[in-house]
Amino acid sequence: MSDDDLANAPVRRAPRSRLRRVTSHPLFHLVAAFAVLALVQAFFVKVYAIPSASMDDTLAVGDRILVNRLAYLGDAEPVTGDIVVFAASDTWDEAPPEAPSDPLRFAARVVGEVFGIGQGFSHILVKRVIATGGQTMAVDPATGGIVVDGAALDESSYVDLDFEFVPGTLDCSTSPASLRCFDEFTVPEGQIVVLGDNRTNSSDSLAACRGGGVDASCLRTVRDDDVVGEVFSIVWPIPRFGAV
Repeated sequence: MSDDDLANAPVRRAPRSRLRRVTSHPLFHLVAAFAVLALVQAFFVKVYAIPSASMDDTLAVGDRILVNRLAYLGDAEPVTGDIVVFAASDTWDEAPPEAPSDPLRFAARVVGEVFGIGQGFSHILVKRVIATGGQTMAVDPATGGIVVDGAALDESSYVDLDFEFVPGTLDCSTSPASLRCFDEFTVPEGQIVVLGDNRTNSSDSLAACRGGGVDASCLRTVRDDDVVGEVFSIVWPIPRFGAV
């Protein structure tokens, strides 16, 4: 064969390997991106949607929030003022979401669980930490404010709506008592007390204790181990984007 024949001969390309064909397919890229996002949300940062008004005005219904799953690793523990997401036990009023039988709705739940869009499978709640294990909670009889270990909490920056409290007319000594009132108690070790910023519309740790004069079993605490992480940002809608 002459040099001219060699120059004009068609170039044969090496066949692409099956692995390369698979990894170059757009569907593979989509699945890989989905898997990476799922891993990030499982171990680092997770997106949740706010389902109720119990945290108004701090968190509004429909807000998408970012939760730091690494916030309480090691010796780190929740402290008063933290906004946390936790796995709700059977003692909480809110019913867990039921798994749908329809395949399309099931797929939508998967998307909701991974992306925080719509409803997922998790039975989770979002509240603010008020007291932690070993701390004592009480009510200031003069103001109706919460007292932790003898120090009054300044909640003016985040409590939206609170129950009525009028000294001498509707307070902890009247009958009926103000719903701000509850009997003094000490938080069990390894647990936390959580309340919604919208006190009048929140099923929280004190919901069954308000008004006082009830058994101590009314208190619903959250185990430290049930805390998923700390809320640190709102990411949607855009006008509400920012740190919490």
